Amino acid sequence: MLKDKIRIDFSKNTKFIYYFKQITQSLIPAFIYKQCLFKLLNTDKFDEDILKRVHYYNKIETAFILTEDTLTIEEFIQNEKKKTYYFDLLEYLRYFDKKLKISYLFGDITDIPSTPSFLKSRPIDGNNQNSILMKLNKIRHFIFVNDKRSFESKKDMLVWRGKCYTPHRQKFIQKFIQEFYNKEFCNVGQTNTKGETNLPWQKKKMKLNEQLEYKFILAIEGNDVASNLKWVMSSNSLAFMPKPKYETWFMEGTLIPNHHYVLLKDDYSDLEEKIDYYSSHISEAAQIIKNAHAYIAQFKDRKREDTISLLVLKKYFEQSGQWKV
Repeated sequence: MLKDKIRIDFSKNTKFIYYFKQITQSLIPAFIYKQCLFKLLNTDKFDEDILKRVHYYNKIETAFILTEDTLTIEEFIQNEKKKTYYFDLLEYLRYFDKKLKISYLFGDITDIPSTPSFLKSRPIDGNNQNSILMKLNKIRHFIFVNDKRSFESKKDMLVWRGKCYTPHRQKFIQKFIQEFYNKEFCNVGQTNTKGETNLPWQKKKMKLNEQLEYKFILAIEGNDVASNLKWVMSSNSLAFMPKPKYETWFMEGTLIPNHHYVLLKDDYSDLEEKIDYYSSHISEAAQIIKNAHAYIAQFKDRKREDTISLLVLKKYFEQSGQWKV
């Protein structure tokens, strides 16, 4: 009985290692971070791709005035709860003077703030320049896999597991129940922990390695983005999803349909058709997987990721009049 309840997934990020790393970094003297920042910023050799990403995450191009509720970095350190969002932002804030002020919002943010603020997610469409993206809650969202299975060797089916509380996911599960429930090409189930959990389509969670046995993996946005999209695109399975409405540091808004992932209609009416098509068009599936891997590669360069994060912050401090060039 106890063995059935323990489901350790070693393909996911480990919180113990994450927090150990954060504590270790906090022991490094502040002057060392400042020296590293000076060395980094004292160069004009940032390539076009780095600058393009910096300006994608931070779209503020004109000066703005800080509001009264902004906190200094020092106040942020003293007052904010010491959880993953805090440590992910502090990882780069610690390079800057603690007297500098910031505005931020933690959690699954789907609205655009009234003042420029750092956050994890934002709407793709509309005037979203006040939503400045940072790589937050990365222990959950930035998981990549080393998939040794070939696409051809996988089950000719689509798989998905997830909680169905948001209207969009509830709409999908209703569509699945009505049209696909008894179809052999789907292994779909909700993993709700609240409400009705005794329904036929209520199923146990699946480990990443179990899901990687399938050729097609569905990515459905939840409170904001589809958190599984990163590891799916790093695998040798095809990511199936409707056009995303929200984005994070992963820049979901730049993904090209049927180039990086297989585009589904918002009502999922073409799900069976797309499964049939890519089951028989192996070379096209392989090309999309190759394109997805090329897209993923940019996020695996730790030095570039650090540089971009620091430049996003620097741009904020410049445009708020706190950083003198």
